[in-house]
Amino acid sequence: MNSSIAARHNVNILGKGAQTLIFAQGFGTDQTAWRHQVATFAPNYRIVLFDHVGAGNSDFAAYSPHRYSSLHSYAEDLLELCCELKLTHCNYIGHSVSGMIGLLAALAEPKLFNKLVFIGASPCYLNDAGYVGGFDQSDLNSLYGAMSSNFYAWASGFAPLMMSHPEQPELAAQFAKTLTAIRPDIAQAVIKVIFESDYRSQLPQLKVPTLILQAKSDPAVPVDVGRYMAQKIPKSQLIEIDARGHFPHISAPGKITQAIASYLSSP
Repeated sequence: MNSSIAARHNVNILGKGAQTLIFAQGFGTDQTAWRHQVATFAPNYRIVLFDHVGAGNSDFAAYSPHRYSSLHSYAEDLLELCCELKLTHCNYIGHSVSGMIGLLAALAEPKLFNKLVFIGASPCYLNDAGYVGGFDQSDLNSLYGAMSSNFYAWASGFAPLMMSHPEQPELAAQFAKTLTAIRPDIAQAVIKVIFESDYRSQLPQLKVPTLILQAKSDPAVPVDVGRYMAQKIPKSQLIEIDARGHFPHISAPGKITQAIASYLSSP
């Protein structure tokens, strides 16, 4: 892979199966977050891994706050990747923000995707009348202030909170490492785009079959959000995973991998 698009996103392709799985990471992580799932699926699937612009080993020079002022630009990147790799009828697995990126891509080009899997995804993080998103604007303002004041100190506290596994401090340390690999200005801009986005109105438009995996205790996405999406997305099913934290594919990989495998093998 030496095209400009592949280089921009640090694309890696593994496995030689007939079906293709695209894995897309959430904020603060990179494609290594999928290591447990890759180990399971690589023998039987073709796996496409990539980093969003501004994360991991992507081309940071390709990032601009104007270009990436909404998730639509990330969805465009995904569609460009699919075109470059001549991918069709893929299965897409997106964690957190990458769930909504997949939603937008599937709305634009539904024939590219067979099935979607959303892990800890949210269409809207802000609480609203009749809707529990998990955060008030004052919560977000405090978060932005902490990031701006001392990004690395903020990251050292944010990582264990989101991972929610104090008995396995190495998990939070790994997350903190990928989180602080992001330029602070990019991290602050991206997290604001994520937390202040609202794609609730697009959910009913999604026609691609979708599996929603939601940890029962997630500090970023309440269970009610997963239930809300399951009610709004026509061809969806919700599985509430008995897991803690916002990264169950890392902290409880067996449960997530098994749920994905069962869904992929179903009619």
